[in-house]
Amino acid sequence: MNIKRELLLGTVKKMHEEGYDYLVKITAVDYVKTLEVVYILRNLNLNKDELLEVTITPEDAWINSIIEIYKAAEWYERELQEMFGIKIKDKKLKKLLLEKWDGKGYPLRKNFLWNKPYEKV
Repeated sequence: MNIKRELLLGTVKKMHEEGYDYLVKITAVDYVKTLEVVYILRNLNLNKDELLEVTITPEDAWINSIIEIYKAAEWYERELQEMFGIKIKDKKLKKLLLEKWDGKGYPLRKNFLWNKPYEKV
């Protein structure tokens, strides 16, 4: 189900209330002109998964945090921030996953210069 970024928090809260009590994964896909943030939620009682997708642009790459609903989202959101450059609103990172990273760009974006990670993208 593709939803608007502004509806993410409300949609996730509603799904949690409906029994989707397990966060399977949060990741992103870089389609160059757009980024898609993908959430997989599971209803353990029904053994059913639901996929939520939020499409954003690389120039305006931010998303609201869902940590208040799913505590496990913190690790995934830190990964989104460091690997895809997607800023997480309403969230304070405890520490970075790649503490010693001083390169430019985001390693999971398609425009990342793998052979020259320290050059500006």
